Amino acid sequence: MTATDQKSLGNGRAWAMLLLAGVFEIGYALSVGGSQAFTVPSWSIAALVFFLLTLYFLSGALRSIDVGIGYAVWAGIGSVGAAVFGSVLLDQPLTIAQTFWLAVIIAGVVWLKLADSIKLQGRA
Repeated sequence: MTATDQKSLGNGRAWAMLLLAGVFEIGYALSVGGSQAFTVPSWSIAALVFFLLTLYFLSGALRSIDVGIGYAVWAGIGSVGAAVFGSVLLDQPLTIAQTFWLAVIIAGVVWLKLADSIKLQGRA
């Protein structure tokens, strides 16, 4: 296995960890909302667990991914996921305009991932 292949494999793991961190961030955001300012013990414990998991996986991902890119992707996944799942699970309103701007965030996250690919970096 060449050094480029190893970097690609490590970078793939980092992006998987970043994706998991984003999923746990969604759980954290929804749990904080359900905790009602940390007055509901079960939701508060869930929020703490999701918080620790998102920090663990985010810090692992940022070992290989630049902090600015990693944080932007993590925040994008968390914000879009919280808005969508909040709408579905918690009956929070989601307007057409909000949906459009969430789609813009998703497009930005996809482009950030594509810009991090080795093929595109080699062309730059």
